[in-house]
Amino acid sequence: MFVNTTMRRLANKVLTIGRDRHGNVAITFAFALLPILGLVGAAIDYSHAISIRVALQGALDSTALKLSKQASSLKHQQLQSAAQNYFNGVFQRPEAQNVSITATYTTSGGSQVTVDGSAAMTTSFMQILGYNSLTVTGTSTVKWGNSKLRVALVLDNTGSMAQSGKMPALQTASHQLLQQLQNASSNPNDVQVAIVPFTTDVNIGNGNKNNGWLKWSYSGSGPFGTATTVTVDPSTWSGCVTDRDQNYDVQNSNPAGSTAAEIPADNPLFGCPPQIMPLGHDWTAANNLIDQMKPLGETNLTIGLVWGWQALSTGPPLNAPGLPPNTNQVIVFMTDGLNTANRWNNVLFGSGTTAAIDARTALVCSNIKAAGITIYTIQVDSSGESPPSTLLQNCASDTSKWFYLQNPGELVTVFTQIGTALSQLYIAM
Repeated sequence: MFVNTTMRRLANKVLTIGRDRHGNVAITFAFALLPILGLVGAAIDYSHAISIRVALQGALDSTALKLSKQASSLKHQQLQSAAQNYFNGVFQRPEAQNVSITATYTTSGGSQVTVDGSAAMTTSFMQILGYNSLTVTGTSTVKWGNSKLRVALVLDNTGSMAQSGKMPALQTASHQLLQQLQNASSNPNDVQVAIVPFTTDVNIGNGNKNNGWLKWSYSGSGPFGTATTVTVDPSTWSGCVTDRDQNYDVQNSNPAGSTAAEIPADNPLFGCPPQIMPLGHDWTAANNLIDQMKPLGETNLTIGLVWGWQALSTGPPLNAPGLPPNTNQVIVFMTDGLNTANRWNNVLFGSGTTAAIDARTALVCSNIKAAGITIYTIQVDSSGESPPSTLLQNCASDTSKWFYLQNPGELVTVFTQIGTALSQLYIAM
């Protein structure tokens, strides 16, 4: 490195000056400069050591997470060997010397894997001060017990997702997130996922047409505010449904409870998104559904969120299994736009206002969080048409769970970040 070579030359020059007997000024200068040179060099060496430590810690975290899925079936020597092999594959810092790791598995107070590691780094400048090397250390512990994780991915399938490569970016990001969640699951039912593609409607599948909680006629608002009645023929029904009567439209109530609670069947103007996948752990089906998504239709954030909630709820219409103890429930909600339409309003057709639709979205967000469900919201604005949404920021469980992106390619990074957080939430309980 140029800097290293230059500093060594400077140090040698200083020592030469120090040996010069032609004047006290030179000697004084040499002795004054040596500590300064050592301190500057120490800062550079410490910076390099911190970089190695960050890489070491990341490799230890990955190794501990990997071991947590198999530790209970391995003997001590097998555990150590598996740890070493995996660590060697992810720790890529050839300048680190005397690298050592130790893996242990215990079951006292719950199962846990701990991986400790250390490495030495030869200094470039601190040798002037008599320090030839620095040692960096790290440790990572993964704990698990009876914790479980349920995640509903609520994903925008509206027409604007055709722009700027947003749909391919969402599909790539979703595949990666599903892989992270699958990898985190030690047992099949520990991590379960539902997928809810949405536009103005969601698709619950026409296999539900014989259920008594569907209604085939409902009132709504047509173009320019005109009242209209929509009637759907069960024989041609696509499987799509629209908002329930208010206030059932922002609740997860059983639709069989009353006529007002029933779910209105719909055949939306721009077509139906892919059918919802209820909660489960069929990772192949989940990935196949992601590939089926296509951009179409307008935006109704409320219906996406309420059906994400329904996907996590027991009983009709989606019949999620009973909720075990120590289960974290999460909705990951992604959209590229703001509200344009619901059952009563269609801003693009001159009916109602965005504010009226937003009010319904705000209500369902509050209801979901009150039910103990964590919400992540991701807004993608690649064209400048949908500035950062206060509605979506407030919908998230906290500001760290709201993401505003202007490049669709960032979806992969954000979904990976969320996947890492969810994996840690599952394994750390």
